[in-house]
Amino acid sequence: MQLDRILQSQGFGSRKECRKLARDGEVKVGGEVITDPFAEYDENGFVFEVGDWEWEYAEKVYIALHKPIGYECSHKPAHNESVYHLLPEPLVARNVQSVGRLDVETTGLLLFSDDGQFIHAISNAKRHVTKTYRATTASPVLDTQIAALLSGVSLDDEPEPVKALTVNKTSERQLELVIDHGKYHLVRRMIAAVGNHVEQLHRFGVGGLSLEDGSLPELEVEDWCYLRPKHLALLGYEP
Repeated sequence: MQLDRILQSQGFGSRKECRKLARDGEVKVGGEVITDPFAEYDENGFVFEVGDWEWEYAEKVYIALHKPIGYECSHKPAHNESVYHLLPEPLVARNVQSVGRLDVETTGLLLFSDDGQFIHAISNAKRHVTKTYRATTASPVLDTQIAALLSGVSLDDEPEPVKALTVNKTSERQLELVIDHGKYHLVRRMIAAVGNHVEQLHRFGVGGLSLEDGSLPELEVEDWCYLRPKHLALLGYEP
């Protein structure tokens, strides 16, 4: 594939803009500046540099981000910064979308992709992909509240009681729970339904991926990484 087409496919602009990028000496391959935008390369496994960034060609891209507090999962946020501002512009330009959402006050693991099948597979309620949360509550967690979360709580817009798969109390006012639903504010609403209130909420796991068990590269807040085939396998997905 020609270099300008590779750059265009990876989100670096129109073909005209990508040709100019090369001619201006902004592109390196193997540490060498390449000014010929029509130079041809095997795109499979192709690694190149633009500016200070190293990129690897990918027909579809899969990303994990450690979301901080105060960011909305929207391209057009209403009151806060967009979570897309935390990603490099070429990734945004190729129209990656978040796989589900975390509300503005919730931190933790958020996935992105430009693969529509992947987004549907991971977010589809019928797939029952698990999400693991750590919630800090306003009041001490009671055994009766844990029992209610496990047996199921009634929520206004749900036809049947919603229950957590597991709930573990980790301190007086903190618990970890696993759910396989993806409704907005679900964990907050479930905990409110049992008579408590979430003060802090952190999602550290999606399927077999976790920010805390080594299944992902270590990600500080605001950091992101590519998901490789081994990571996709932990989500039960094969491109």
